[in-house]
Amino acid sequence: MKHYLVITLLFFVAFSATAQSKKEKDQAAIKKMCGCYEVTFNFAETFNYSQDSLYKPSKTKIDKGLEWAQLVEDTDNKISIQHLLQVGSPEQPYIVKHWRQDWLFQNKDFYMFDGDNKWNFETKTEDEVEGQWTQKVYQVDDSPRYEGSATWVHVDGKSFWENTTTAPLPRREYTKRSDYNVTLRGNRHEITEYGWLHDQDNAKIIRQEGKEDIILAKEKGYNTYVKVEDSRCQGAINWWKEHDKKWATVRAKWSEVYNRNKDLHLEDKVDNKVLFKHLFDEELTNKEDIDKTIESFVKK
Repeated sequence: MKHYLVITLLFFVAFSATAQSKKEKDQAAIKKMCGCYEVTFNFAETFNYSQDSLYKPSKTKIDKGLEWAQLVEDTDNKISIQHLLQVGSPEQPYIVKHWRQDWLFQNKDFYMFDGDNKWNFETKTEDEVEGQWTQKVYQVDDSPRYEGSATWVHVDGKSFWENTTTAPLPRREYTKRSDYNVTLRGNRHEITEYGWLHDQDNAKIIRQEGKEDIILAKEKGYNTYVKVEDSRCQGAINWWKEHDKKWATVRAKWSEVYNRNKDLHLEDKVDNKVLFKHLFDEELTNKEDIDKTIESFVKK
């Protein structure tokens, strides 16, 4: 009996060490997305299924920029990375607060985009998310964008994570296209020798209540993040040091909203302005005013 217990204990210790080693590899891969990068955004519509003979596909889009990915939070079960675009001359750069990605280990709570500025709250079981990381992606104003759960894979010298989930239209599309209202995003994040890759296979979806989704077109996205010296992003680094407290207040308010654990429906505009234009106002720094502004966009 004693011999059996010893073997069982040794097996448990070995299993725990292996699981911890896997988790540490996951954490290391996620944090490799931090730093200063030359980014190239490539998007091309590949197939269209429209019945309209006058249908015009989206134009191929290629953009480049310098992006700083700031580690905001690093705990055992959560890693948060804030992206900042840096444009203009290095001497007088202009900084744009960009998207944020939070990675949560074995997270069970999700806000899934359903179209028309609405996210449905859903929960998964412990078994469904065992060993997985949820990537939660937020808009420039820290409102929700999309999220999904999957396992980081480390094999043959590669580290990658793949998931397919629903999302709003990308910024490059939503001011130009009104013929679809949901993007089905196939996301692959892969750590590479040059930095990392965000590889996408997306479908443009027409979603109407009570009807089956219709695929209007498909799109390929291929965004490369080439690592460069951190000093090239010094403008973004300095900007974050100056503004991080304000955005911590914004994140705290949104966390309070998300922790209500119910469907979330947001206004498009309040006082004829979208949310990010309110929050990007340099005069808006008081916690009470920030909280009130965000709450005004949450439909009751």
